[in-house]
Amino acid sequence: MTWLCWALAGTTAIQLAPNPLYVLVVIGVAWVVVSAHGLGGPFARAFPWLVAMATAFGILRVVLTALTTHGGSDVLFTTPSFTLPEVLGGFTVGGTIETQAVVYAASEGLVIVGIVAVFAAFNAVVSHYELVQTAPRAFHELGLVVVVALAFVPSIITSIHDVGEADRARTGGRIVRRGRLLRRMVPVLESGLERAITLSESLDSRGFAHRGPSARERGAGWCGALALLSLGGAFVALVASEGAVALTFGVVGAIGLCVAVVLVSGASTRVRYRRRRLTAADFACIAVAVAAPVLVGVVSLVGDATLRWPVDPLLWPTVHVLPVVALLALLAPCARQPATVATTAPKIRQATPATVDAA
Repeated sequence: MTWLCWALAGTTAIQLAPNPLYVLVVIGVAWVVVSAHGLGGPFARAFPWLVAMATAFGILRVVLTALTTHGGSDVLFTTPSFTLPEVLGGFTVGGTIETQAVVYAASEGLVIVGIVAVFAAFNAVVSHYELVQTAPRAFHELGLVVVVALAFVPSIITSIHDVGEADRARTGGRIVRRGRLLRRMVPVLESGLERAITLSESLDSRGFAHRGPSARERGAGWCGALALLSLGGAFVALVASEGAVALTFGVVGAIGLCVAVVLVSGASTRVRYRRRRLTAADFACIAVAVAAPVLVGVVSLVGDATLRWPVDPLLWPTVHVLPVVALLALLAPCARQPATVATTAPKIRQATPATVDAA
């Protein structure tokens, strides 16, 4: 729960301060937190891979935005262009590549990288088993599915590592280029399918989602459907600039969702085993981490212009000390000692005649 509050605080701070320099500070904080509290194994190794994937997505977004956005004055260069049919939108791809479009897309892409970095750090430091246990009973099945999805990238990284070691052992350390991709991809796919089949058989043997819905669960389903309709009505009212109607529908939808969660949680028969409680140190860590977006929000209300990077006119991004200090509050988990995980089984002393007599 502490790590979840930390991740939400980090992403909120990025949304409030999308200046690239502030986003880089948050990414650096996430990297330091992973170095200090990253769990051993593939989960910590997945952090740079997830950040690299987000960076590749951001670069692709910059390219697509630069090729399809036109109308600015500062032109970097010109590329060949073509116009799509009206059925596909009728916009022009290519032509003038403008500075404002590239810079704006790069800034938004960096925000996406920062959000992915925060949740990749969350994936590297949190215990996924406890994550399922702390989820409300209404979301146990959904939480289990999400945890399996979060463990996908680390398991693939582990498979690639194991297949690579097996390939080097088979070739005696010699690098054999011919058929290398096929030799490595097929075992990775086979191991992934075997894990999926084993997991499905295990869930099926434990009766996962086999129980039929009860009366309370049906009532919760209707409450959830009405709540979603109310939230959809609130969105439509916001588009129509009807603030009072949107607020009414939003409050009704939120209440409906809360009622649905309470009903489903009450109908669930799942029990929690050895549930861990939040300690005073956990509450202190949560308070310090949440202070980061709160302070950034206060600075935004005061009117600090450095929180956002203006692209028209294009200027170099600037920083102030107070937002940086507020973002450094996300380093609160580093003030605590990382949890130690036992890697070896405890030694069992052999019984001697003296100990037997004493017993």
